[in-house]
Amino acid sequence: MNGNLLLISAAAAVGLAFAGFAWMFVSALNEGADNYARTMGTETSRQFEDAFMFVSPAKIARLGRLAALAAFFLFFIPLFSFTSIASTVAGVVLGLGAGAFVFTLPGRYVRILRARRRAKFNEQLVDALGTMSNALRAGFSINQAFESVVESGEKPIAQEFTVFLQQLRVGMGFDAALASLDARVGSDDLTLVCTSIDIARRTGGNLTDIFDRISETIRGRMRIERRVRTLTAQGRMQGLIVSCMPLVLGLAMTFLKPGTMKPFIFSLTGVVCIGLTLGLVILGWLIIRKIIKIEV
Repeated sequence: MNGNLLLISAAAAVGLAFAGFAWMFVSALNEGADNYARTMGTETSRQFEDAFMFVSPAKIARLGRLAALAAFFLFFIPLFSFTSIASTVAGVVLGLGAGAFVFTLPGRYVRILRARRRAKFNEQLVDALGTMSNALRAGFSINQAFESVVESGEKPIAQEFTVFLQQLRVGMGFDAALASLDARVGSDDLTLVCTSIDIARRTGGNLTDIFDRISETIRGRMRIERRVRTLTAQGRMQGLIVSCMPLVLGLAMTFLKPGTMKPFIFSLTGVVCIGLTLGLVILGWLIIRKIIKIEV
């Protein structure tokens, strides 16, 4: 009797210890997730503002949490089993990995938007340099040359130059406002323009000729980039087809032969094979992307 009581007491103590450890682990994980969500939301919101898209940090953090939770349960629920610990552990690991990946998607989306905005800015910069060069030939100041581009109203270059002029109006120095514009846009072409303006203002160079030469340089680089994209179009298409082929075949087999695929999908071996396949597909896509990405 005393032995059974001791065993029950020991089991209860061990259970309480594990429960306490689990509670501390979950609390620490939740606190870390909250801190990361706030930091990520604030940083992503600031990046959205740089692209003139205003979203509150709380909303970004809330959407990231919901998406990560949905991704976790999408992998965890099919693999959860009371009889197979390995399957449950695999579901937890895959769910946490999927949730962590989905949680970073807002930042990835912002980078894609910024890259597209930067590309459009570079295309508009060629015409803007022509407009500014003509304005300087007509006797306008450099500030009025920027205003002539703003009056055209083409986004995003008109938005960025508007912020630049507003900074000048509130008392910021010309060099500081120019550096802020360059850092905000992140364009190599704009960096060349800003450096040329700074050197010309210090040495008294002819900005009209400089703008014309930079405009021709940017046009030539864009022609080369378009040529490169044309020559690498086949490689990009091959990479896309090869990357999508395992997913398409897997979905087709699941719908055509569900009795054969379901035991494979809901088994530990199947999950490991699917995970390795996804990893190899991603690795192959990154290698193909590295090969066909040519910097001009």
